[in-house]
Amino acid sequence: MSAKTRIVVLHMREVIYTVIFALLALLLILLLVFMFRSGKKGADSQETMKYESGVYTSSIVLNNQAMDLKVVVDDNRINAISLDNLDETAATMYPLMQPALDNISQQIYEKQSTEGITYDEANQYTSVVLLNAIEDALKRAKAEEDSQ
Repeated sequence: MSAKTRIVVLHMREVIYTVIFALLALLLILLLVFMFRSGKKGADSQETMKYESGVYTSSIVLNNQAMDLKVVVDDNRINAISLDNLDETAATMYPLMQPALDNISQQIYEKQSTEGITYDEANQYTSVVLLNAIEDALKRAKAEEDSQ
């Protein structure tokens, strides 16, 4: 028996398609691994952040105008943040109060934390006052759970 030599002819188009499909498969595998790994981190961070369900308030006093900031939480989630007792004169005197609160609360709903909140420099001081009041209310939510 004689050994026959085989000649394999590869077309450049086939080689390019094979390389592209291999890279796409690798990218898909990396994407799936990243998604499932980061999903576990998010679940762990939510488990460590626990509150006692309820409504918690914090008072804000600006030029003898008292306002209450209300934070509604469930066991592991911040559900609502709003201003109570904001009368027309206070809303007129502090027109940036409600837009700043809307911006901050939207970020808090997404992150479920007060860390890393960004705000516009135009409402810097208003945002800091609101953020401090929100953190104060959330501390009360955590403190009541720790005492039980």
